[in-house]
Amino acid sequence: METNPEKINNNEGIPLAYRFRQGSPICPTLVFLPGYRSDMMGSKALFLEEWAKTNNVSYLRLDYSGHGESGGVFEDGTIGQWTQDALTIIDQITTGHLIVVGSSMGGWIGLLVATKRSDRVKAFMGISAAPDFTKWVWDHHMTENQRIICQKEGKIAEESPYSDEPDVMTYALFEDGKKHLLLEKPIPFDNPVILIQGKQDQEVPWALTQKIANLLKPDQTRIIYIEDGEHRLSRPSDLNIIQQEIEKLYVSL
Repeated sequence: METNPEKINNNEGIPLAYRFRQGSPICPTLVFLPGYRSDMMGSKALFLEEWAKTNNVSYLRLDYSGHGESGGVFEDGTIGQWTQDALTIIDQITTGHLIVVGSSMGGWIGLLVATKRSDRVKAFMGISAAPDFTKWVWDHHMTENQRIICQKEGKIAEESPYSDEPDVMTYALFEDGKKHLLLEKPIPFDNPVILIQGKQDQEVPWALTQKIANLLKPDQTRIIYIEDGEHRLSRPSDLNIIQQEIEKLYVSL
């Protein structure tokens, strides 16, 4: 049975929801960062909760402002704000070393967390990681007319493949994203990186995975492509691969 989350306020006074389970102080804390419009009740977040409990590993999962059980308005959020939300919870709730897992947009936020807390983050795993997605959506997925509408009206809405509610992307999200781009120069993170990517992903181009690896140090990154994998990577077979790679990280550290 799921308990009510704990909450702390972010820098704007918005309550941020999280769930933290204390495990062995010897092992790095496992942190899960969800994707755009996702939350800490997703299948991967809950799967990792069970793994952490079974293995006595401390585990933190959270909701950014405007997501899940946190306060705030989703459309007010930006990459910068959601990264700061994650850092606020991580800094106040955890101590010591971390292994950060980021899914989709959480992969962008997770890499930002890794670069900003490189002394603490001992490994990063990206699952369908989508760093810089605001740039490639704006440049390559939106038409000129959509860009004009977004600028004029402050947002644009499109049908979502995962929800009855449309996906809303604000002009502020796109503009703020420019301040947090990672794929235009070497990524300043030196510890192990695992990237798990489905080749049937319709949301994140699988070739992006190699671009991320190219901006890290040689031999730092391992890529696992799942030939029939889609964006969510939440089937039992996908979760099994995620578990295997998490276990390898904990054994190696």
